[in-house]
Amino acid sequence: MATVEPVPERPAAVVDTGDERALVVADFHAGIEAGLRVESGVHVDSRAEERRESVLTMLDSTDPDRFVVLGDFMHSIGGPGGAERGEIEVLLESVDVPTTVVKGNHDGDIESWVDATVTGGTGIRLGDVGFTHGHTWPDAEVLAADIVCIGHEHPCVRLTDEVGGSRIERVWLRGPLASGPFADRDLDLVWNDPELVVFPAFNDLCGGTWVNVNEKFLAPFLPDGLPNGQAYLLDGTRLGEYGSV
Repeated sequence: MATVEPVPERPAAVVDTGDERALVVADFHAGIEAGLRVESGVHVDSRAEERRESVLTMLDSTDPDRFVVLGDFMHSIGGPGGAERGEIEVLLESVDVPTTVVKGNHDGDIESWVDATVTGGTGIRLGDVGFTHGHTWPDAEVLAADIVCIGHEHPCVRLTDEVGGSRIERVWLRGPLASGPFADRDLDLVWNDPELVVFPAFNDLCGGTWVNVNEKFLAPFLPDGLPNGQAYLLDGTRLGEYGSV
């Protein structure tokens, strides 16, 4: 049976597809620090080594058969800069299992140079699990899976205390995927009432959708596709329905 088990305290999960086990992260955004300097004039020291060590530690502790990047491996939407491409190449040189990159909207022509299997933008099905980044409509094969995993949304909640202080926390969103948003997509759907799992962004510098503050969602099938989704903090704390947190 397919399962998605978050790695405690980490924005990553071990996914059992029924055929193999994969360590999955979404929205890696390699080289984001260089992008922030150009885009916003914000100077942040590179955390490339920290990101690499985090991935390698999880690979060592979870012993998966595959490493999956659920879109936006890159940060720049065009061609990668030197720091960005270098970060990805050094990371993948250290990964000793096959890598699959589910292409996201930031990934440009990553398939022309990265040492990994790169899927199309509509995603891929591995065993009983569908993987798609979430920036576009997934194909019918992905939707026919028992579980559908997406990134792109960078889900967060804004938590406030009794004295008016607030903080932003990354969260997982999970719940039954509703078929309604796909009814007019002219897809020959086999619907198995899949669970939808929305991954938090692996990179904590790339912002996100505050899902409990009525922000506009990014994925074209959200929020209608997840009407009763539950929010969970990275430590596993269940917050309840995301809209009422």
